[in-house]
Amino acid sequence: MQLSTHAKPICILMVDDDPADVRLTTEALKSKKVHMVMHTVSDGMEAMAYLRNEGEYARMPRPDLILLDLNMPRMDGRETLGAIKSDPLLKRIPVIILTTSEGEADILGAYDLNASCYITKPVDWHKFIRVVELIEEFWFSIVRLPKE
Repeated sequence: MQLSTHAKPICILMVDDDPADVRLTTEALKSKKVHMVMHTVSDGMEAMAYLRNEGEYARMPRPDLILLDLNMPRMDGRETLGAIKSDPLLKRIPVIILTTSEGEADILGAYDLNASCYITKPVDWHKFIRVVELIEEFWFSIVRLPKE
């Protein structure tokens, strides 16, 4: 499947406190040569500052897609997802939960908070890369993302 080309790069915000997962995800996305820009923050408080253009994030672009881990310090993914989806200016941004949790309560809770989808991170490196490739293929070539 041919990935679509966009006039402006696709902006992704990854919210994850695990540097290894951030690095793997970034490398997997860059390997496909999609015209994208990836920004990362390590917890929900930083994510909300980024999304609201506060402090050091004052000039950051609005993401087209958010990859959100659930288990992080300070403000976890559940709280962050709730804050995003309750904010009229942010609620249309698709949020993909990308986490290690397989718990049914976490899955149900994420969908109750209007997550766009829920993906459990595979432990195996090759499977993890494949999951990121599938996310990229689906969200960047099949789905139509909102412009605002």
